[in-house]
Amino acid sequence: MASLWDDLESLVDSPSSSAAESGQRGTIKPKANFDAEKDAAALKDAIEGLGTTNEKVLIEILTQRSNGQRQLICKAYEGATGRTLEKDLKGDTGGDFEKLLLALITPPAAYDCHEVTQAMKGAGTKDSVLIEIFASRSKQQIEALKDVYRKETEKDLIEKLTSEVSGDFSKALILLAKGERDGSNSVDVGKAREDAEKTLYKAGEKKWGTDESKFIEILCKRSIPQLRQTLVEYKNISGKTLQQSIEGEMSGELEELLVAVAVKCVKSLPAYFAELLHKSMKGSGTDESTLTRIMVSRSEIDLLDIRAEFKKLFEHSLLSNIESDVSGEYGDCLKPICGGDD
Repeated sequence: MASLWDDLESLVDSPSSSAAESGQRGTIKPKANFDAEKDAAALKDAIEGLGTTNEKVLIEILTQRSNGQRQLICKAYEGATGRTLEKDLKGDTGGDFEKLLLALITPPAAYDCHEVTQAMKGAGTKDSVLIEIFASRSKQQIEALKDVYRKETEKDLIEKLTSEVSGDFSKALILLAKGERDGSNSVDVGKAREDAEKTLYKAGEKKWGTDESKFIEILCKRSIPQLRQTLVEYKNISGKTLQQSIEGEMSGELEELLVAVAVKCVKSLPAYFAELLHKSMKGSGTDESTLTRIMVSRSEIDLLDIRAEFKKLFEHSLLSNIESDVSGEYGDCLKPICGGDD
């Protein structure tokens, strides 16, 4: 889907995607007149009531409160029942619906940490999950993720990643996980031109055999505004986009990571997530884990922007795609997180 990412007009002047972390573009906001004890009591009744669990109450409360408010509900619930809400949800719900509810009551950094840990479990690392998280999260989010990992395992995440992945893909992923990207908002046009011409162009298009290390160093360390300028300069010099060059010169996980981190997330995080959401629901079978992860993790950050990009790219709304692709309590819970039609 390279054509979605070829337009470089206005790229340099567009706001940094990571700035959306202020929460102004999320679909879920803190509830006014919030009462954690009242919500906890309602959840207790919904779970302990005669007969089956009242899923509607679970959905109504947990999708209409901010994550910070949900943490207070969890505390109040345990105080009232002597049990954790997590344990009770695991006992009374199941499948993708259960996983979605558990994601909603998990603090964002812990949720990211658990997703990364799960991706490294068992035979074969789920590289696509690692790429999505480390390519899209801010420096602060990655630090918070690593802190949770350290507290929960008493181990270092960088060391674990190093043992799980290898080659040039490992070098790039580790740089991102170390949080070595420049956080500056200033742009050095001369440096961008030099990176584009003397380093990236010479290391790729102009060279017999690609020098991946040069690509990794620049694309994983330069600031977002600086990389945006570099993309423009590269197109001016080479006549093709950096994404086209990466896809022509590289393959496998390294190609996927560099395209994600250096092109898609640099240009537009909402468009990147819109594409991943579309892919998760395309064709036969739904990738529920990706669908859940993106809907929950972006619900208080930029899901409104993701919805707008989804409509622009695929000519139908995210909500309509969810309604046609998933059903049952899982679908009923995703719809209020989505927050409306477009």
